[in-house]
Amino acid sequence: MGEEEAENVYNPLKIKGKGGFKATSFIYALLALENMGFVANMVSLVIYFSYRLCFDVAPAANTLTNLMGSTFLLSILGGFISDTYINRFKTCLIFGTIEVVACAMMTYQAHNPNLLPKEPCLKAVNGLEGGMGFYFYSSLCLLAVGVGGVRGALPALGADQFDARDPKEAKGLASYFNWLMLSTVSGALLGVTVIVWVATNPNNKNWWIGFLITTTGAFLGYTCLAFGSPFYRIQVPGGSPLVRIAEVIVVATKNRGLSPPESHSELYEINEKDAEFAEAKIAHTEQFRWLDKAAILPENTDPRQWKVCTVTQVEEVKVLTRMLPIIGSTIIMNTCMAQLQTFSVEQGYIMNPHLGSFKVPAASIPAIPLLFMVILIPIYDRVFVPFVRKFTRHPFGITQLQRVGVGLVLSALSMAAAALIEVKRKHYSLKNPSKSISLFWLSFQYGIFGIADMFTLVGLLEFFYKEAPAGMKALSTSFTWISLSFGYFLSSIFVEVINSVTQKITPSRQGWLHGKLLDYNNLNLFYWFLSILSVLNFFNYLYWANWYKYKKDDKLIKATTDEAAGAPQSMSGVPFLKTAAAGEDVSKASENGGGATPGAAEVSKEGN
Repeated sequence: MGEEEAENVYNPLKIKGKGGFKATSFIYALLALENMGFVANMVSLVIYFSYRLCFDVAPAANTLTNLMGSTFLLSILGGFISDTYINRFKTCLIFGTIEVVACAMMTYQAHNPNLLPKEPCLKAVNGLEGGMGFYFYSSLCLLAVGVGGVRGALPALGADQFDARDPKEAKGLASYFNWLMLSTVSGALLGVTVIVWVATNPNNKNWWIGFLITTTGAFLGYTCLAFGSPFYRIQVPGGSPLVRIAEVIVVATKNRGLSPPESHSELYEINEKDAEFAEAKIAHTEQFRWLDKAAILPENTDPRQWKVCTVTQVEEVKVLTRMLPIIGSTIIMNTCMAQLQTFSVEQGYIMNPHLGSFKVPAASIPAIPLLFMVILIPIYDRVFVPFVRKFTRHPFGITQLQRVGVGLVLSALSMAAAALIEVKRKHYSLKNPSKSISLFWLSFQYGIFGIADMFTLVGLLEFFYKEAPAGMKALSTSFTWISLSFGYFLSSIFVEVINSVTQKITPSRQGWLHGKLLDYNNLNLFYWFLSILSVLNFFNYLYWANWYKYKKDDKLIKATTDEAAGAPQSMSGVPFLKTAAAGEDVSKASENGGGATPGAAEVSKEGN
């Protein structure tokens, strides 16, 4: 088989000159320009709500967390549309246009005194009302729809530029998500320094300029994405994934009275000839056996839709079901992230902001961990991964679930550091209100969490994309953002519930997070609560990570079974810590002519 013919076996959509890092460079540019404003808003809007829109402390925090939660929840809309109706490139442009319009609306409101409360803020409020409120919340809703839709489609669009089944491109896919994170962080670093400084200085008068820069950056970013159109590999939408899922559940329910065959090889599957250039078949697994009844073809029945499902279709539903506990186990970490964008920013606003003669905006403190990440991500990708790959024989260095586990541990440490620093800040502030401790004490909690985010976010994107069925890649990667969404919403719930409960049990009859003055609150106890909850959540995650069985590609297992014999086995008996089974070093597989892939490579002994 010639080299070009072999390449097309992996992906018949491959066209010379398309895909690869040439195509993703336009996506990286978009991420840097768009996140420049998006992340700046994430860390500074709570101050805008509090000190320009006159919100109380808790409503300001909750408005931001609800906005972020809605944004990431709506990523599932972008993922679903790009998998079902419109290709991922067009989906990004449509939702990107909505995002630019929303940013322009926010710019206009911040510049128009008639759409803002009169200064100074004489009374704290829970939100805006009337025409002012309608305009304000309309712009936030459009922003959530636009940003969420893009988040749902963009990571999968970039990953589509690499064929995971081609050994030559598999390592490029392994690096893609790291560079995706680096682009995001680089833009965010510029946003939390330049845009935040412009918006919050002097005396919070320049918010509209900050929003204008955000609008311009987003517009330029999506223009850049459009220019990359000739270089993209475009995956054609393959029908509704929700219909495929529903079909399995309905047929399995109809066949609940049928006895399963003695061997799973008797279950219905399309034949090899028909599947040669179709989506890769997924091997049968033993979990959720009741779903296998959907692949039983009743006697005297023609194989057609809603009568019988293939084993691959059943396994797609199993894969998505196995993912659910992983999503749930990362929600608490994202609840912790919400605190760094709300209460930690409000802490910084009443701390000493001076670095020599320069006054640092409180919302710019995240620049410290972002700077660390700009340095650490290339080191991780170019030094750590190749070094570890020699021992683990895993194309990503360590498994995605291991990466996520590291991030969860660090997030618990971040909240513990935040609690200790808040005790110190509050002590000195009450002792001498005119002389607060330095704003840079917050860099400890931000720095630890920044490294945690580097591990977890990239790990989840890799995990959901790699494990997802072929027709659900965008929808599956949006699960990462759904976890973020639930984390932000849970933060709002925690704030309300803890305030309500502590009002009843504390001697002062005041909630831990009441009013506008943090010096008379118990924010440190709230941080300790999240830290302890994060530790408990980590043990919950360990259980589900051990339980998870990686997806197995049927063809690839057949191709690598004999060639992998005699290769080093898993280095650990603990499934969560297992490296890939024999034959998962892509370069080695290529040398042997095996055609192993990351999808097959990550099958642990537990998964087999």
